[in-house]
Amino acid sequence: MKKRKVKTARQGKTNNDLWVYFKALSLTPETEYRFHETRKWRFDYALPDKKIAVEYEGLFSAKSRHTSIKGFLGDVEKYNAATMLGWRVLRLTAVNIKDGSALDILQWIKNYGK
Repeated sequence: MKKRKVKTARQGKTNNDLWVYFKALSLTPETEYRFHETRKWRFDYALPDKKIAVEYEGLFSAKSRHTSIKGFLGDVEKYNAATMLGWRVLRLTAVNIKDGSALDILQWIKNYGK
C-alpha cells in the first residue's frame, strides 16, 4: 500500500522559507490567529499589535481551496471582513518567496508605524 503525502515537499519548503524570513527580521507573528469575534476565520500569520496579517496563498497546489470558486469567494469575504475590522492583509505566494519580494514585504511590516 502506498503512503499518502499530506503536504508536497514544495509546500512545506515554501512555508519554511517564509518562517526563515520572519526570523531573519526578528518578527514573531502568531500563527493561525483568530481575528473575528464570531467567525472561525484565522490568519496564517498575524502581528496583532500592528493589525497586520500575512496570508500564504497556496495557488500552486492542485488541492488548494484558493483555486476553487467557493474557496476564492470565501477568501474575499474573509479579507473584506478583516479590512472592515482595521486589519491590513498582505497575501504571499511561493513566487514571492522564491523571487525575494516576500522579504521586502516583511521588511515593510517590520518598519510599519515607525
